[in-house]
Amino acid sequence: MLQDRASLTAQRVAQRRAAHQLREQPPIFRDPLALRILGPEFEAAVRDAVTQPDQGWSRGLRIFLSIRSRVAEDELARAVERGVRQYVVLGAGLDTFAYRNPYAGLRVFEVDHPATQELKREYLRRADIAIPPSLAFAPVDFSRETFVDGLVRAGYAASSPAFYSWLGVTQYLATDVSLDTLRRIATLSDRNAIVFDYSRPRSSLDAEHHAAFDALAERVAQAGEPFVGFFDSNELASALRHMGYRTIEDLGADELNARYLRARGDGLELRGKAGRVMSARRDAARAPGSGTLVRILGRLGHARRLFG
Repeated sequence: MLQDRASLTAQRVAQRRAAHQLREQPPIFRDPLALRILGPEFEAAVRDAVTQPDQGWSRGLRIFLSIRSRVAEDELARAVERGVRQYVVLGAGLDTFAYRNPYAGLRVFEVDHPATQELKREYLRRADIAIPPSLAFAPVDFSRETFVDGLVRAGYAASSPAFYSWLGVTQYLATDVSLDTLRRIATLSDRNAIVFDYSRPRSSLDAEHHAAFDALAERVAQAGEPFVGFFDSNELASALRHMGYRTIEDLGADELNARYLRARGDGLELRGKAGRVMSARRDAARAPGSGTLVRILGRLGHARRLFG
């Protein structure tokens, strides 16, 4: 993004999340504030747009954006079960979790560029969405300081475990910057965990998926936020293990389809091969035992919160 203005992609992602609430029934990712936070003008535009025919590339992107949010909040639920009480949304954009947070005692930190965060505050004011006491904004000028500086300034307990979501960001950063961020998260606490998405390079895709990749890359470049960061999946997993992450799950279209879409019965599926979602934890997963039933019940409760 440009240093002197809010992220355009953050606004577009929010509009696609909102459209998902209307287009896909039931939603893969339920967000009751997705439309409201946009304000009357953008909400009306989204509602009008969903009356038009749905283009294949647009549907695929919308589904991926929705599923990656679902993965993040599913993993957050598991982190809360493990006793984590800090949730950091890196590059928060117009994410609404903090304003529908169902977990008592969970402190949420939203990290973003000051211009994007100020735009969000304006959206919240216009939509009359209250800022809860469990939320702390952490504006960070990334050209002058690290996200850790902003978090600590906002009251983050660096030595305590936290769960991080980092969605729609690594594609816009040089790979060494992304790796440094992941390394910093790993060194703060040996119980930290993160979900983030990343893109594989165009050269790793078959010809069938080149056109969709090129079309999306052109759109974000025209918005002044070109794709610059790509990862080989095996090399990324190896780097994470070297940083100390012990439980790693790399989800592509096949895995996400199997987890979230196979049982729907409406034929909805992801087909793009570039975007993937990575879940990584520093502490090893607990072996099955007496806590298994508690975890299952906790996940059922989280599903009820997602789907009503």
